[in-house]
Amino acid sequence: MKFVNFAIVRFSGFLVAGILVAHYFPITIFISEFLIASLIGACLLWYLARHQLIQNIYFGTVVYLCFFTIGYLSYQAREPNFQPKHYLNSASPENHLIELKIRESIKPDPFNTRYFADVQAIDGKSSKGKILVSISNNNEVKSYLSDEILLVYTPILEIPKSLNPHQFDYANYLKNLEVYGQIRISHKDILLSKIGSKTVFGQAQNFRAQAINKLKMTEISPDERAIIQALVLGEKKDISKQLYEEYAAAGAVHILAVSGLHVGILFYILGFVFNPLKRWKYGAILHSIIIVVLLWGFALLSGLSPSVTRAVTMFSFFALAQILARRTSSINTLFLSFLTLLIINPMWLFQVGFQLSYLAVFFILWLNPLLYKVTYSKHKILRKAKGIIGVTISAQLGVLPLSLYYFHQFPGLFLLTNIVVLPALSIYMVGGIIIVLLSLFEALPNWLAATYNFMVEWLNAFIHWVAVQDNFLFKDIHFSNIKVFATYLLIFTSFLYLRKMEHRKLSLALLSVIILISVYIFDDYKTSTSEVVIFHKYKATIIGHKNGSKLNVFKKDSGESLRESFPIKAYKVQVGTKKYLEAPLPNVFRVKQKNIVLVDSHNVLPKQQKINMVLLSESPRINMNRLIDSLNPEQIIADGSNFPSYVRRWKESCESKKLPFHYTGEQGAFVIK
Repeated sequence: MKFVNFAIVRFSGFLVAGILVAHYFPITIFISEFLIASLIGACLLWYLARHQLIQNIYFGTVVYLCFFTIGYLSYQAREPNFQPKHYLNSASPENHLIELKIRESIKPDPFNTRYFADVQAIDGKSSKGKILVSISNNNEVKSYLSDEILLVYTPILEIPKSLNPHQFDYANYLKNLEVYGQIRISHKDILLSKIGSKTVFGQAQNFRAQAINKLKMTEISPDERAIIQALVLGEKKDISKQLYEEYAAAGAVHILAVSGLHVGILFYILGFVFNPLKRWKYGAILHSIIIVVLLWGFALLSGLSPSVTRAVTMFSFFALAQILARRTSSINTLFLSFLTLLIINPMWLFQVGFQLSYLAVFFILWLNPLLYKVTYSKHKILRKAKGIIGVTISAQLGVLPLSLYYFHQFPGLFLLTNIVVLPALSIYMVGGIIIVLLSLFEALPNWLAATYNFMVEWLNAFIHWVAVQDNFLFKDIHFSNIKVFATYLLIFTSFLYLRKMEHRKLSLALLSVIILISVYIFDDYKTSTSEVVIFHKYKATIIGHKNGSKLNVFKKDSGESLRESFPIKAYKVQVGTKKYLEAPLPNVFRVKQKNIVLVDSHNVLPKQQKINMVLLSESPRINMNRLIDSLNPEQIIADGSNFPSYVRRWKESCESKKLPFHYTGEQGAFVIK
């Protein structure tokens, strides 16, 4: 890796460490002041030692601590606790007069249109913070533009956390987007709406919305139009669930999210188109400036979405490196953009798209040159084909451990998919940009729209054909976070050895193999424990009994299997289930020397000498005081199949008798280990 500036890599590592410490291990104010003092000390040491050719170890230590401090403080500054005007610090559970400014629309649910908005004021006092707004579609469906101001009278609600173990935590996902609360209203709750002061982001969002509306007026069919919107405008809301799942199964879902891949393709296309400018005296500078301007124009066209903005920023650094014409490595430029973006917004580190994008680009820059040397051919066509294969393998290998961790599946035909799709992606992108621009000016010829529609139809048909090859799609793969780190360690040490075969590097590679095997053994041991889970599901009673790698699920009805449905699907993958069975729910369930008695709508109380827990199901009409006196249980549990009004009454009775009461709708699933 010639010309790699490892200082930039180390700076990035300490910055990331500071962000992670602030995220997972919040530190006291005293420590924060100490870190600020170290930052000041680093500046002072730099001033005193700036003329020294060789710096001492203390200077280096303080510099690294400085980047750690920047990461920690930049993350901490975005926390609501450190923002006095944040709405979480001023809003109580009661109704408030809230002034909102619409930021962007997001994917609606079946009953609500939804937006991200910025809180401007609460009860006439200046406030700030990003919030989720859900507007019900009961009486009318009306959309609001970005930068539009709404005045509403409503409480600010907490975003509910996941109530079942190992499920997707939407509240945590929104937290990484700096959204900490929500409001749920109808159109009649909006007291006033008006256009607010214009912002660049808002104008970009509205421009994208206008482009989508113009596309809807063309003869392009809905599924194909949704793909164009995703490829060019970064808008995935209109992609059907079935079509999205097919792209995921085929290993091509990455082309539906405008990111580093798309911007990289555009970067190289623009570089090729404007390459003749380099013949002039200052042509190289003009060449790079034009590319940067057009890339940011593409970002504006796609609504300045975070993923596109990050990718354009990354490749703007590559263009800047061309202007400076310095001997350096692309990896330097990559880490410099990585460092800059995390200083701007440390929350991006926890977004899946950011992680996958940078890993894919890094592995292409680091690994692909080695693969290219190994597979070099004199024939130009073979070199091009092997180049595509090398880029695909490098990127896929880079994101594979993280993809298995997040998505638990591996498309076996990803290489075939990318060999076909990647060469044509530049044509689809350029064609899509032309289609969007012509439709904006209402100058899109029908023949061109029909031609592009046919091209996208062919792409969707190919993706569908690959997706239905079920034997090549490996699903429900259990992959823990420690397996991710161990796998990356093996990948890095193995390819370091292949780059330069030395005894020391071979030892590291073999050691990483031992570590990975040990991690698999430890993970199997960790998931071999036993537990019973009373899940929370609306209008349903479900009990899961995990015994090692075997999962027995007990349910009320004998209808459709729960194997692939909520909340069982995610749970069985995360706990490493190898054998799955379903059975009818018994009236008495014994586990860990404890008897759990089911009391449902039939009101049949079993004759049992010792009852430890009572599970209430299907809203039984019982007198709670009488039930407690007759059964003398240690705990009362109510699941999601009960009416909330019944649950409140039962809870009051248990509190009066000082008996523990657990409602899965508030406290989450009940777990017995």
